[in-house]
Amino acid sequence: MAPTDETVPVDRYAASPTATTTPDRPPADAAAPSGRMPRWLPRAMVLALALIAAFQLGSWAFHQLTGLLINILIAFFLALAIEPAVSRLAARGMRRGLATFLVFLGLMIVTAGFITLLGSMLAGQIIKMVEGFPDYLDSVINWINETFHTDLRRVDVQEGLLHSDWLRKYAQNSAAGVLDVSAQVLGGLFQLLTVTLFSFYFAADGPRLRRALCSVLPPARQAEVLRAWEIAVDKTGGYLYSRGLMALISGIAHYILLAALGVPYAPVLGVWVGLVSQFIPTIGTYLAGALPMLIAFTVDPWYAVWVLVFVVVYQQFENYMLQPKLTAKTVDIHPAVAFGSVIAGTALLGAVGALIAIPAVATLQAFLGAYVKRYAVTDDPRVHGHRTRGPAGPRLRRLWERRPSAEESS
Repeated sequence: MAPTDETVPVDRYAASPTATTTPDRPPADAAAPSGRMPRWLPRAMVLALALIAAFQLGSWAFHQLTGLLINILIAFFLALAIEPAVSRLAARGMRRGLATFLVFLGLMIVTAGFITLLGSMLAGQIIKMVEGFPDYLDSVINWINETFHTDLRRVDVQEGLLHSDWLRKYAQNSAAGVLDVSAQVLGGLFQLLTVTLFSFYFAADGPRLRRALCSVLPPARQAEVLRAWEIAVDKTGGYLYSRGLMALISGIAHYILLAALGVPYAPVLGVWVGLVSQFIPTIGTYLAGALPMLIAFTVDPWYAVWVLVFVVVYQQFENYMLQPKLTAKTVDIHPAVAFGSVIAGTALLGAVGALIAIPAVATLQAFLGAYVKRYAVTDDPRVHGHRTRGPAGPRLRRLWERRPSAEESS
């Protein structure tokens, strides 16, 4: 029968009496999204914000405590340096705290004596320069009058200087900077006191500190930490003691030269050259030689030339003869490595890094040397810097001709 308008459309699934499966309909959630965020997203956002806040707080705290951390690092290396002397006194039955106090007292006396002698020398030179300034000014004015045919007088020059605007501004700026200088001096004294107290505690309570550190480590790690500590003590103490011996030799040598030339304050200048040249790496020798050259120049300009020549010659003698023998058993590192470590330490921590870079690198090198496996070097002329004689081309050609062909090998 043909379909009519009244025919009701029949579902195609219902039209088949044998169809038992129902059609797959999409889920209600997919058809109509609810708009809710995943449950893990709020927790992830809170965790990310907490991590960012913790990082910012840690960065702020690190920048605020940088000065304290540097002072603790200096105190630790100073405690390592005096550890052998304290241990020797403690081995003789003296209490460790008293031994540390005596060592620090000796260091303070030597430092105070050096600063007093150096200050008296500088004060004497400044007074001498101030007293001789009028005569020097007269000689300069006479030379100008004779050369340029002028009529200058010392009274006019002095009045012009006293009433000049730049002198007034300089005095005002100096008066305003007195508080800044005082604050810097007080800050330096506070840092010195901090370093002294921490180094005293590190040296006096060294065994207790080692026990506390080893108590949180397994036995195998304890042996490595104690070995590293012992190497650090040996290298740091050896470095400072060898530098002190070289400073003594350098000071005596320069004192003999300055006394022979008749330069004033020869003992203090000898001590100055010895200490500065040894405890300021790389450029300390030239910085130390500048002051005796300047004072020798006030006596005779040729004396300054003789001092410069002696400083250069003695530096070469120290680099190639004296230093290798004194530091062979204490800080045996290559000069290039020492120079690079000083540059790296200066870039990281400034003058403090330059001072502690060499003992730190020597300690690290000695500690890692036990874990690097070494082999016997082959007896080859190229190892000793000798090149093999004869061109390599004919030799390679003969080896190639002797090589068996594919047919012979088969």
